[in-house]
Amino acid sequence: METRRVVITGIGAVTPLGLDMPTTWQGVISGKSGIKRVEGINPEVETFGVVTGFNAEDHLDKKTARRLDRFAQFAIIAAGEALKNAHLEDLLKNPEFRHEIGNSIGTGNGGQITNEEQHRTWLEKGPGRVSAFAVPMIMPNAAAGNVALQYGLNGPALTNISACATGIDSIIAAYKAVRDGDAKVMLGGSADAAITAMVVASFTNMGALVKKAWLEQHGIPVEAASRPFDKYRAGFAMAEGAAVMVLEDLEHAKQRGAKIYAEMAGYWQNNDAHHITSPNTSTQALAIIKALQRAGIGPEEVDYINAHGTSTPQNDSSETAAIKAALGAHAYRTIVSSTKSMVGHMCGAAGSFEAAVTAMAIHSGIIPPTMNLQTPDVENGCDLNYAANAAVRKDINVAVKISFGFGGHNAVLVLRKYQP
Repeated sequence: METRRVVITGIGAVTPLGLDMPTTWQGVISGKSGIKRVEGINPEVETFGVVTGFNAEDHLDKKTARRLDRFAQFAIIAAGEALKNAHLEDLLKNPEFRHEIGNSIGTGNGGQITNEEQHRTWLEKGPGRVSAFAVPMIMPNAAAGNVALQYGLNGPALTNISACATGIDSIIAAYKAVRDGDAKVMLGGSADAAITAMVVASFTNMGALVKKAWLEQHGIPVEAASRPFDKYRAGFAMAEGAAVMVLEDLEHAKQRGAKIYAEMAGYWQNNDAHHITSPNTSTQALAIIKALQRAGIGPEEVDYINAHGTSTPQNDSSETAAIKAALGAHAYRTIVSSTKSMVGHMCGAAGSFEAAVTAMAIHSGIIPPTMNLQTPDVENGCDLNYAANAAVRKDINVAVKISFGFGGHNAVLVLRKYQP
């Protein structure tokens, strides 16, 4: 089977830092925090990365917007920005081309807001008052299906669901479709909007979220609650949003003179088969090693790693150990950073957003910082160069994006600067 080189030609995002990628990117490289206090969801946790100023009806007609859960609204708007950024609007007017473009949009939670709202309606008002649109709004493939519907994409429409590895798994699926000739162009990304009472309660009870009392005890402001690799970290700030990238056959991109952010170089996916929520360092390290091998890239060639970096004690130490095991001594010469320090953990949307950030880093030569890193947790192995508190200007040839998810899912993406 003939395989094709695949490049990234468009990016769109809706995040706690902005309603588009340019605004978000400026926030990321300047170290801005999108984490805020939100009261009334859970008395123990008031720290979230919420998308503010968002109104779906600014982008969609009222009827369509009302029949979509928030996560699908995010996905449609991020996808639209990516298509526009890639200058594909005119091609989409061609019915034949629409059969050459598809999407792979995943989610960690699907329409959780609608799910909880409609369940309350059922309990309080009875089954006759449950919306006929509840299932189409709740179903995890609502994002992929509605992105296809909104933009007339007749190619593959795929949905990955693998917790916090969802975004990278979705991009990999999009990459494979273009590489193998199933489509000339694919949208790859993910969306999540699950800051709800039930989900927050579950995360809180498992000890994953940073709590209000802990922040007050240590005198840490809400906007600095997410502290990857810092000694004083105690969980993540849950967030929401979406990110979508345009993945395109290189020859097709060249023919139309598209701007290229980066090239897809390799990937690996595996599973810890160890514990439903706790990581396994050796399997994580193997995923990094195999991804680099598939890309034909040596560990010493890696310039930047965008880490999973959740700000939980267990993840940050395990991930750092995995990077060291995979890269050896070079781990201390590469730069690692976590953008969750600024936006929080976007759950199923985290990997796609961070992959977009990684592509932007390659394109711009700017590595985003890890904010709020005041006291590296060296006692637990967190002693790498994490670009603490300031962006780093560096020519990046090879970058690695790491995502780990509940269920033992590990996904690693390797991107490189495009060379003709």
